[in-house]
Amino acid sequence: MLLKTKIPLRYIFGGIRTELFFVFAYAGIIALEDKYIHLVTISIPLSVPMVLGTVLSLLLAFKSNQAYDRWWEARIVWGAVVNDSRTLVRQILCFAETPYDSEEMQDWQVRLTNRQIAWPYALGMTLRKQMEPEIIRPYLSPEELEFVATHENIPNALLQLHAQDLRHALQQGWINRYQQMELDGTLTKLTDSMGRCERIKNTVFPVTYSLYTHFCLFFFVMLLPFALLEVFGILEVFIVLAISTAFFLIERMAIHLQDPFENKPTDTPVTAIAQTIERNLKQMIGDHQAVRQVKVPDSHFFML
Repeated sequence: MLLKTKIPLRYIFGGIRTELFFVFAYAGIIALEDKYIHLVTISIPLSVPMVLGTVLSLLLAFKSNQAYDRWWEARIVWGAVVNDSRTLVRQILCFAETPYDSEEMQDWQVRLTNRQIAWPYALGMTLRKQMEPEIIRPYLSPEELEFVATHENIPNALLQLHAQDLRHALQQGWINRYQQMELDGTLTKLTDSMGRCERIKNTVFPVTYSLYTHFCLFFFVMLLPFALLEVFGILEVFIVLAISTAFFLIERMAIHLQDPFENKPTDTPVTAIAQTIERNLKQMIGDHQAVRQVKVPDSHFFML
C-alpha cells in the first residue's frame, strides 16, 4: 500500500465509471423524453426517493463500518505480529546463555532470528495467495526450505521449526523449562495472529447484503430523475449524477476495505510491515545490512 496526498480523479472515479455512464444515459433519456417526445408523463413526489435515500444511507453506513472494522482488525493483528516478533528475538538473545561463549548457541540464535524474519513475509504471501519462495530463501537453510516445501501452510511450518529449536535449546541447557514456556507462549501469540488473519481472509463479506444494497442503490437512482424533473428540468441530469456519484463512491470504498488481504491499494501493508520487522530483528543481532526493498510493479497505489 502506497499513500499519496494528491489522488487523481481518474483513480477516484475509475472504479465507478460504468455506473456513472449508466446514470448519465438514463437521466438524459428521461430529460430528453420529457422535453421533446412527451410519450409518458411520470411525476413522483420528492419525499419518495428521500425516504429510500435515507434507508440506503443507513445501509451504506453499516456496510462501511463493517468493512472498516475488518480492515482495522487486520492492521491491529499485524501490529501484534511486529511486537511479538521483537519479543521472540529479545527473549532468544536474553534467555539463552552458557558458561562460555558457545558458537553453536550463537548460530542457533541467528537461525531463529532469520527464520522469524522470513515468517511475516511468508504469512503475507500466503494471505494474498502469491507465495514466492525466492523471497524467504535467503533466511532459511536448505534443510528448512525442504521441510516447509512439504507443508501447505508455510508460516505454520516455520513456527513448528521454531518449537523444535526451542526443545533443542532446552536439551542443550541453554534455556530452562520456565524460559521455554515463555518462548512457547510467544509462539502461541504468533499462531493466534496467523489464525485471526486467516479468519478475516476466509470469512467472505455477506454477498446477499452487498447485492441487496446495490439493488436498492440502483432503484433509488431510477426513481430520482422523476422526482427532480419538474423542479430542475434538463438540469436534473447533472443533479442526479452528482447525488449518485456520492452514493457509488461510498459503496466502492466499503468494497475496497472489506478484503484487506487481496493485494489491492487499500490492503493492509503487510510487505512494508515485514520489512520493518526485518530491519528491527537484524539490528538486534548486530546485522546492519540494508533491508531489501520489494519492488512494486505499479506505483500508482492510493488509499481511498
